[in-house]
Amino acid sequence: MNEVSNSTNDETARGYHGWKIVVVCFLMALFGWGFGFYGHAVYLAEIQRLRGWPASIIASATTLYYLCGAILVVFTADLVRRLGPKAMVLGGIACMATAAFLITIVDAIWELYAAYLLMAIGWASLGLGSITNILGLWFRTKRGMAISLALNGASCGGIILAPILVLLSARVGFVYAMWIAIAAMLLILVPLVLFWLRAPEIEPPKPGVAPEVVMTKAEALRSFAFWSVAGPFALALVAQVGFIVHQVAYLTPALGRDGVAVSVAITTTMAVIGRVGLGTIIDKLDQRRASAISFTTQGLALAAMTLTNEPLVLYLCCAVFGFSVGNLITFPALIVQREFPAAAFGTVIALVTATTQFIYAFGPGLLGLVRDASGSYAAAVYVCVAFFFAAAVLVLMRPRTV
Repeated sequence: MNEVSNSTNDETARGYHGWKIVVVCFLMALFGWGFGFYGHAVYLAEIQRLRGWPASIIASATTLYYLCGAILVVFTADLVRRLGPKAMVLGGIACMATAAFLITIVDAIWELYAAYLLMAIGWASLGLGSITNILGLWFRTKRGMAISLALNGASCGGIILAPILVLLSARVGFVYAMWIAIAAMLLILVPLVLFWLRAPEIEPPKPGVAPEVVMTKAEALRSFAFWSVAGPFALALVAQVGFIVHQVAYLTPALGRDGVAVSVAITTTMAVIGRVGLGTIIDKLDQRRASAISFTTQGLALAAMTLTNEPLVLYLCCAVFGFSVGNLITFPALIVQREFPAAAFGTVIALVTATTQFIYAFGPGLLGLVRDASGSYAAAVYVCVAFFFAAAVLVLMRPRTV
């Protein structure tokens, strides 16, 4: 599935169809992360306000969501190959839209869990594993750039969708806010998927040319090289995802609902700035060292948040934290592309995505439990800080060769 079409079209050409695929993947990321990642902070705060359910119960549903999504991500490469990208993505959109609607009408905790399980299918179909595998079909030499550009949609999901949900919820109510967002996804994304998204035509290998050796899932899971990527990023994402899910609830007492919307927008705007800015020089950097610096700055930003309730300082901390948010989901693909054989990219990145998601799935629930046990969010934030610092050390432990 990682063989890129050898047609006369050049990846660097403006008319290359792969760049339309990048646009589709950008919008997949925007709505996928908007509903399936950043949206959970809004769901937690609004459902807790409307239903009065404990934060740990709602956050545990989020944990289950990420766990199921992680299992499904393992099979994204197989689904792209068997169903084709168009059918898989359309199915994912249908699941995401239906689940988002169900969240607005839940009356019992089990209904919330059921809606989150359905959303997990949409998340796996629109998320990182699907995007990197779809772009892997179209790009080889420009794969890093294509992935980086497409994943800017993830940060835009936080810049656009999450703050809009917060602001609309304050003005027209959570239910109508969600319905408006669902309609926007269907009207914008579905037509582009129908008309643009497809797999490239693959030319058969030339006679006498040995096929590239593809790393199996078992071989990847047994290698230190794999865990040297998956391990530290899983720890960092436990902290990052956990904080983002609880960000609205944590900062609302200090900032108010409108102020929290600004904080979310700052966080995600800086995520785009960080990814675009670093993307221009990433090939010249030591990507593991850059990852360690990102983890460290995020940990320091969260630690500083616990020391103040001053809005301007909290906004600054959100900006520093957000600068690395986007890069945490971009760096693994770039490290895998550099350190693993090209033919192993799809398999390895799908496994890295699944493994990190399985582990960071416990982040929201863990922070919810710490918060409920301690009576405040300070202890939960310090757990995130510890995870970031540990990840910064582990990511510098390099494999010898792959």
